[in-house]
Amino acid sequence: MLRLGPLAAAGRLLPAGPRLEPPRPAGGRVSFLRCWPPRLPGPVGDGRPLSQQVRAAANSAGGSGGRGLALKTPKGTRDHPPAHVALRDHLLAAVVACFKRHGAAAIDTPVLELRLQTPPLRAPVLPIPSFQWLSSCSERAVVFAMATMQVPFARYLAMNKITNMKRYHVAKVYRRDNPATTRGRYREFYQCDFDIAGQCDPMIPDAECLKIVHEILSDLQLGDFLIKVNDRRILNGVFAICGVPESKFITTCSTVDKLDKVPWEEVKSEMVGEKGLSPEAADYIGEYVQLHGGLDLIERLLQDPKLSQNKLAKEGLGDMKLLFEYLTLFGITGQISFDLSLARGLDYYTGVIFEAVLLQQENDHVEEPVSVGSVAGGGRYDGLVGMFDPKGRKVPCVGVSIGIERIFSILEQRVKAEMLYKKDPKLLKQLQYCEDTGIPLAAIVGEQELTDGVVKLRDVARREEVDIPREKLVDEIRRRLEP
Repeated sequence: MLRLGPLAAAGRLLPAGPRLEPPRPAGGRVSFLRCWPPRLPGPVGDGRPLSQQVRAAANSAGGSGGRGLALKTPKGTRDHPPAHVALRDHLLAAVVACFKRHGAAAIDTPVLELRLQTPPLRAPVLPIPSFQWLSSCSERAVVFAMATMQVPFARYLAMNKITNMKRYHVAKVYRRDNPATTRGRYREFYQCDFDIAGQCDPMIPDAECLKIVHEILSDLQLGDFLIKVNDRRILNGVFAICGVPESKFITTCSTVDKLDKVPWEEVKSEMVGEKGLSPEAADYIGEYVQLHGGLDLIERLLQDPKLSQNKLAKEGLGDMKLLFEYLTLFGITGQISFDLSLARGLDYYTGVIFEAVLLQQENDHVEEPVSVGSVAGGGRYDGLVGMFDPKGRKVPCVGVSIGIERIFSILEQRVKAEMLYKKDPKLLKQLQYCEDTGIPLAAIVGEQELTDGVVKLRDVARREEVDIPREKLVDEIRRRLEP
């Protein structure tokens, strides 16, 4: 549920869809006494008071009296009990601490933006607003919830005529698409953004953003990870030399971006069958977008007889080479991959783009595999501020978003601990409970263990025990649960 301010509270919350126009008399003047609240079409708004509609829905769902109505949160959202909130606060504190170490200051922008002044950006989550309503009959200004914080940040810079800023922003954002809660993909979710705005020497702020991602994922100890990097200019250069019309660059980009989820044959089929490319062009694209590597690959592409002749691609490859030189100085190239299949869905990116993914590992102690997709992403968007500025003045920007909800989903499925809630339980019964429920390890602390400063760790299946110093217990449990 959205919290409505004084202006919006005067109206009724409307579902996403076509704008509702206030009725106009023949004379062309609006009767403000009669135009609000608007009547909603269909079962959502049938003209009856809201309380009557709720009772009717409850009776329909649960029979007599509505007592069978199942209480639940809206699709793609969830409640967080105290334990979850404590874990999320810990994650947020670690992320914010890293942002502050790099000199960023916090700002806050409304979750709602005016649709009429927002550029018509094409992206999987932006064309249809998540929530919208008419703020007044006369203004007819439609507001909607943003699915990204970079767009409000660009508006903030243009509105306040700011040309240099290093900022971070932690807030909830909203998207309207099909959620996948098992993969940590929700309609309402927290996002942690770090952005650098202003004219800087090439690739220095871009390298800092990648260093921040590396620091955060290392500090959170989520396991092995890989940060993929690419450049929109390189991709556009590839499309150009492969004969793709410029009008199809964006749609072809979105198809290429699926390569990390589906095999090349399916990607090619979509290019030919849905995007209208020739099979020859698709095969030519495939020769490039399936490449990944490091500086050696960049050097090889700079010598490519066709790609090196494309101005955009040559600029992108030159910047990519410089970026890897900075990343080498940072000592983080071991977790960086130049991946030509990376495209990212937002079409306002103009240069370097990047995405961090966790490397999935099998684990016999996890009932279901953890598959949550990317945990961070971002890129350079030099033209977005100019879309808001009345005079089109551009402010170069680059930034990264940390997917805190997806990281939270991973940690939820990590090591879980529980206790047997019995008064004075016998040790044998507790160990039997572990065997019956498949718990692999049992930590035993008695008077002797407290005196010695150790914890007795028992392998339940093997029925073997060993004393572990308390300060080494976490590392020992992790070691034993690793595949």
